[in-house]
Amino acid sequence: EIVSSQPSICGAADTHRDDIAIWLFTSGSTGHPKGAVHLQHDLPYNTEVFAKRAMGVNENDLTVSVPKLFFGYATGTNLLFPFAVGGTTALFAERATPEKMFQAIERYRPTILTTVPTMINSMLNFDDAGAHDLSSIRFCYSAGEALPIELYHRWKEMFGVEICDGIGSAEMFHIYITNRPEDIKPGSLGRIVEGYEAKIVGADGHELSTGEMGTLKIKGDSAALCYWNAHEKSKETFAGDWCTTGDQFHLDEDGYYWYHGRTDDMLKVSGVFVAPSEIENCLLQHEAVLECAVVGHDGGDGLVKPKAFIVARESHQPTDALADEIKQFVKSKIALYKYPRWIEFVPSLPKNDRGKVDRKLLRDQGVTPL
Repeated sequence: EIVSSQPSICGAADTHRDDIAIWLFTSGSTGHPKGAVHLQHDLPYNTEVFAKRAMGVNENDLTVSVPKLFFGYATGTNLLFPFAVGGTTALFAERATPEKMFQAIERYRPTILTTVPTMINSMLNFDDAGAHDLSSIRFCYSAGEALPIELYHRWKEMFGVEICDGIGSAEMFHIYITNRPEDIKPGSLGRIVEGYEAKIVGADGHELSTGEMGTLKIKGDSAALCYWNAHEKSKETFAGDWCTTGDQFHLDEDGYYWYHGRTDDMLKVSGVFVAPSEIENCLLQHEAVLECAVVGHDGGDGLVKPKAFIVARESHQPTDALADEIKQFVKSKIALYKYPRWIEFVPSLPKNDRGKVDRKLLRDQGVTPL
């Protein structure tokens, strides 16, 4: 009775563009989740400059997403963006698995797929993956964690579908640096989205030169007001118009941004900073490695060195001999001091509710080994 007594047309709420609209929570991958407080205009702003202008989302698009709508990434790509242009979205209640994703793609024939590197890897390793038809998809979004270039090339080779890797955050609502469907530089995260500004700074806060690695700061009209009930942390992140991301980047001469990892995840090995993602990209090139994650580990001498957690393919037995082989492989590919001093084979990697590898759990507790 209550529902039937309501008017058929909903009236617009009496709001102002600067009213508080939504608390968007961080993933908590580096600590306790924080609620980023966003205003009414933040979400439409990113929808205009990123979805419509940069990515060309339009009324003919149908979207399917690996993450659910509670993840701000999918709130944009699988709800706000298609609705803003008169497009369509397909939702399913089940947990996203490779089998379910192939079924959803076959049933709905989406033009845009929202995914994460972990699922890209899982779909590539699914039985008879190459037999599935993904030709309806004009591009995939990839965000949430670093996309190894090895996975990008394998996906392109198997399915012929483009991946637009980018980076966004709860603090900025959505993606602000990205590759575009017709402008992709594999391995990079693409160029700045028009409407945002970025700079890379050193430890002293001064802007660095092209090619130098430092902390990314981002500026744009979708930035959150603060973290809810976290005044001190808000002051660390939000300063004037600029948001400090906590991500390590360098900018190349062509204006493309290259991700090196979270500041909290960076390892200082032999006095030199090492990005775990570089080691992981190398490990994934070995035929025995299905999944991997690299963290810092103190072997008891007070010195932190790389440790790799590896999920081996079924065709390879996780033995000490294989671990030594993988170490030698890494030594042959990248600088000697970057190779993992310890390799632990595990049945699976811990992931949070957004599909990202839980590095904090790996550092603090590890995983029950095989």
